[in-house]
Amino acid sequence: EVGAQNTRPKPLDGTSAVGMRTLTRCLSRTLAGRGPVSMPGVSPRRASRSDSWGFPSPPLSLRAGLGREGRCRPRVRPYSSSATSRHVAGDEERYDVIVVGGGHAGCEAALASARLGCDTLLVNLNLDRIAWQPCNPAVGGAGKSQLVHEIDALGGEMGKVADRTYVQKRVLNRSKGPAVWSLRAQTDKHLYSREMRDVLDACPNLSLREAMVVDLKLGPNDEIEGVVTHFGITLLADAVVITTGTFMNGRIWVGKQSAPAGRAGEAPSVGLTEKLQSLGFETERLKTGTPPRVDRRTIDFSKLEEQKGDEDVRWFTYDTAHHVPREQMSCYLTYTSKETHRMIEENLDETPTYGGWMPAKGPRYCPSIEDKIVRFKDKERHQIFLEPEGLTTPEIYVQGLSTGLPERLQLPLLRTLPGLENCRMLRHAYAVEYDYLPAHQCRATLETKKISGLFLSGQINGTTGYEEAGAQGILAGINAARKARGLDLVTLPRESSYIGTLVDDLVTKDLREPYRVLTSRSEHRLLLRSDNADMRLTPLGNEIGLIHGERWQAFLDKRERVRAEMERLSKERIPPEDPLAVAAAGVSGHNVSRHVTLEELLRYPKVSYELLERCGRGGEVVGSQEREHVEISVKYAGFVRRAEQDIARARGKVGVRIPEDINYGEIKIISMEAREKLSRVRPATVGQAARIGGVNPSDISALLIHLRRREKL
Repeated sequence: EVGAQNTRPKPLDGTSAVGMRTLTRCLSRTLAGRGPVSMPGVSPRRASRSDSWGFPSPPLSLRAGLGREGRCRPRVRPYSSSATSRHVAGDEERYDVIVVGGGHAGCEAALASARLGCDTLLVNLNLDRIAWQPCNPAVGGAGKSQLVHEIDALGGEMGKVADRTYVQKRVLNRSKGPAVWSLRAQTDKHLYSREMRDVLDACPNLSLREAMVVDLKLGPNDEIEGVVTHFGITLLADAVVITTGTFMNGRIWVGKQSAPAGRAGEAPSVGLTEKLQSLGFETERLKTGTPPRVDRRTIDFSKLEEQKGDEDVRWFTYDTAHHVPREQMSCYLTYTSKETHRMIEENLDETPTYGGWMPAKGPRYCPSIEDKIVRFKDKERHQIFLEPEGLTTPEIYVQGLSTGLPERLQLPLLRTLPGLENCRMLRHAYAVEYDYLPAHQCRATLETKKISGLFLSGQINGTTGYEEAGAQGILAGINAARKARGLDLVTLPRESSYIGTLVDDLVTKDLREPYRVLTSRSEHRLLLRSDNADMRLTPLGNEIGLIHGERWQAFLDKRERVRAEMERLSKERIPPEDPLAVAAAGVSGHNVSRHVTLEELLRYPKVSYELLERCGRGGEVVGSQEREHVEISVKYAGFVRRAEQDIARARGKVGVRIPEDINYGEIKIISMEAREKLSRVRPATVGQAARIGGVNPSDISALLIHLRRREKL
């Protein structure tokens, strides 16, 4: 059942098999230095926090459901034979689907596969780092929040976990149109990981394994048959999803010093890159980085600008059962100074990028502080955001100060920022470079073109960001499960979702830098808003099998309420002297000189659904999400209708499928560059071909002529 992960276990007596496993897990967490964890059914001790960290203790409401030290009580699923592997031999085990990597892509892939009924194994280098947030502990933001809403609409988990673990929420771009409104949540880093781990533990059909995958097992026809671990165990499966993040041959850099690592303190994955290269895959290197962390107790907040969360809290998930408000923490804003800029300019040659010993490209839209200083010399200062990493830690994430400077220079650099003159650094910044596979080697299903049953997802495809990883993960997990079942694979068209836009960009464009989603990347963004993600994708989630039961019924009820309310607004009329008409004229500056429908009135500037409710003209819609959806649907109906017509007109050409065996080298009426790019990417449709860099409109016209001639033969 999809909802199984939310069920609370009955108290365990510690003598059953499940109880012993829970006891062992609690003991192992204590021995590992992560503190005691209360047993299910046993009330946790409410530990009072002193003010030793220099900021108020989190209220008890913030620690609801937490055990000692604010840690989650483990939720353990009942023992089920369906969640255990089918042993083949002493060194072989069989599953339906294996997911390699337990980051944000891996978690969504594994949950999707298991919830679709496949016996699924999630393999991770370290099971204590499930869904870890090694960079900014935040979910959402411009473009990214749309991805999280879509993951939730399909039946994924990221939005629910973010809503359960946020410490601050804000809607960005409110001054602009609804197409770019973006919810952002600062999350509790440790709580987020534990919550996701608990969801995995409670999910039927899903097993976890701590191991390093170093090899792939292939069948006689280049189809995937399983994976091989570092210690020689063969794990068999009908489909494999690789989500290795920054770990494949990862190496971190701090100034001129480097060490092999997937991220600080964790070993890289070694051997898998070489195996993929031997199979003919193209691999390259990318880099990313993370800023230093400072001790909150050493910051002078009187010199900083406070940024509080929104009072009207919005939600990623459409499942209202998870809409439980939490008290919020503040973030703070400071700026670089002239001394900051001078120090960086004088030491550029000590950074990996400008020193020349790390040529890999980094993310354009999340540049290091060195890049900002070099590329924007005319700017006197840059914003630096100080963001809490959680409720029970003094660590502050210094967003905007990602750097490759040596560690000896990082603390002096931090102390050039107003408010941080006497700060202490808890963790140094570092850059990390890693192997990735350009995603044009995948189809739009995220299955590789070379090996049947092998799927790639997340940063291995050249993306950056938790949300981009999670979006790919749920699609790859769905398709891996369908591959194992012998079903047709799912493709999300570009115009259907930001997930579709993301995947289409990855598989058709020759990307050589980390890719992140932006609202500007979608030409259909007015149709792909956050408020209608469930209307667009939840029916598909139901058809696939991830959305059902109470969640599906709740969606049907919501859709009917919205339909009925839209109909009511279009029919109910009021006279010019009605209090609502008078109020609308006052806020909009437009006189109401005749009888009008509520729909017409709602299209007036600055007239909101809230005004209708204040004047007693509200309907039966429930909650801010539904009211917002109704208001946007009414105000932008004309623009939406035109956009849908444009898509329908273009679909006739862009939807034309290209045969898989086509030989572009023989199409002499297409330019040489276009032939090379088309042969490299091998698009599935004419629409994908048109979006490949180097393929011009004249090349597309020539391709259509060739396809028509081919049909006549």
